[in-house]
Amino acid sequence: MKRSEQHIASLLEPTINALGLQVWGVEHISQGRYSVLRVYIDSANGISIEDCEKVSRQVSAILDVEDPIAGEYNLEVSSPGADRRLFTLEQFEEFTGSEVDLRLKTPLEGRRKFKGQLASVTGDKISLLVEGSEYQCPFEAIEKAHIVF
Repeated sequence: MKRSEQHIASLLEPTINALGLQVWGVEHISQGRYSVLRVYIDSANGISIEDCEKVSRQVSAILDVEDPIAGEYNLEVSSPGADRRLFTLEQFEEFTGSEVDLRLKTPLEGRRKFKGQLASVTGDKISLLVEGSEYQCPFEAIEKAHIVF
C-alpha cells in the first residue's frame, strides 16, 4: 500500500473493527479528475452486502470529516474475494503455500511479473517458486499481488 492508503486504512480501522470486521486493505486509484477509493473488509464469517453498506455509511462520515483525498472520488466497500489482493507482510505469511500473481515496481532478473507458489516470508522478503526457480522479492518492491483462485 502507498503511504496515503496506509494513512486512510489507519483512519478507518478503529471504526471498522468496532463493527466486528477488519480492514483487509485500501486501494486508491486516480483516473484523471476522478478517482476510486476501495476499502476491502473481511471477517471470519465472511462479508455480506449489509456489512458493506454499514461500513460504507460509517466510512463516508469519517472521510467527509478527515478529507484525506483531494478532489472527487467514488467510495467502494467490498470483500477481498477469492482472488484477494495481498496488502501486508502478515497477509503474505497467512497465504504461504498458495499460488500468487505478483507484479513488481522494477524488474528483478529482467522481469516484473511473476506467477508461482508463495514459498515463505523472511523478514521483509517474499520467496516465490516459479517454474522450478526461487525468487526473493523485497516487500517494498511489490506493486501488486493477488491470490490465484
